[in-house]
Amino acid sequence: MHATVVSYKFKHDKMEEAVSIWRDSRLPIATRQGFKIGLLLTGPNTGKGLGIGLWKTEADASAFENSGLFKQIVAKFGDVLAEPPVREQYKASVQA
Repeated sequence: MHATVVSYKFKHDKMEEAVSIWRDSRLPIATRQGFKIGLLLTGPNTGKGLGIGLWKTEADASAFENSGLFKQIVAKFGDVLAEPPVREQYKASVQA
């Protein structure tokens, strides 16, 4: 498996809206692109969030980003982001 980790900085009063966008927009779109598992971690006191996605292959994760879908999803966050998200890719070396 391959993992992507997206670091978010949300506006403090927009955390719940960000969670809804992630759940209702990001997950359905990514699932159609080879996405297997998603997890959003949020720090209510910090406004920070980590989106963790597991993909079947590195090619699936890269295809999602290169297709422009990731940019479309980020655009949906519009007013809830305090700064642009940062997306990184990792190999899922251990799973339990």
